[in-house]
Amino acid sequence: MPSKYRPQLLGWIGDLEKGKNYLTSSEKRLIYMNDNYCAFIRQTFADQIFYFFIYLLAILLGCGAIYTGLLLVMEYDNPNMENYLLIATIIGLIFCLVGMNTIIPGFYHVLFSRRGSPIIFNRKTGKVYVNESYFFSFRFWYNPLVFLHPNKRRIKEYDWADLHGVAIHNYSPYSLVSDILMVCKPGTNQTIDHIMFDPARIGVGSHLIWGWVNNYMIFDKLADTSRSIYPTDQEDKFKQKIINGQGWPKWMIEAFNATTQDELADIKQKYQVKQ
Repeated sequence: MPSKYRPQLLGWIGDLEKGKNYLTSSEKRLIYMNDNYCAFIRQTFADQIFYFFIYLLAILLGCGAIYTGLLLVMEYDNPNMENYLLIATIIGLIFCLVGMNTIIPGFYHVLFSRRGSPIIFNRKTGKVYVNESYFFSFRFWYNPLVFLHPNKRRIKEYDWADLHGVAIHNYSPYSLVSDILMVCKPGTNQTIDHIMFDPARIGVGSHLIWGWVNNYMIFDKLADTSRSIYPTDQEDKFKQKIINGQGWPKWMIEAFNATTQDELADIKQKYQVKQ
């Protein structure tokens, strides 16, 4: 049975149910929560270090392969170079260039995913806040021109009602699964944007976080609130360590704790935020 969200993502495994969920755990990703909002990091520091060196090695090997291939192409006039070797070299160069178009975004992904790329869920206003690298995504192809803007970021406010979870396979030999938030037009299943909810994980680990967030957003007690990295009474410390200096707009930081739609509207009016 195909996904009900269109267009369907490549590698789709299944749609995730929204609402009360008994498959739940914060999985050590819950960095802060209080009665108004919670914050989840989507990439641990250990993962960033590991993938940083993996991608760096891949870039060095790719550059070496491209350099070698270009030297061979320049040697085409050499009588000892057969045509089949030239064709094989050109094909290899094409594959290397395509591969670099995947590797470089991955490198930017880990290099500019600041402090775990937290995602904020306000359950009283039903808003979700994202501040992340443009390359923090699951796409395989980017316009090469965007590589010239490695610090490009996406900072947006979303309605929780318009976000729906799906699980996708990344086709690795380790059966890794990623959970993606499909941003749909209000009241429809037509997707207009995507958010990386939880990057590649083994098994159903990310589904546990999906369940926790769903329970939290409906004020269900199954959302265990005792395991956040920063306790509720350390909000200032959480913001100092994770939020401050990361480009979050002042109005958005204030909106984290908004308790009603009217209060949120007042905050936006105060900072002259365009609706």
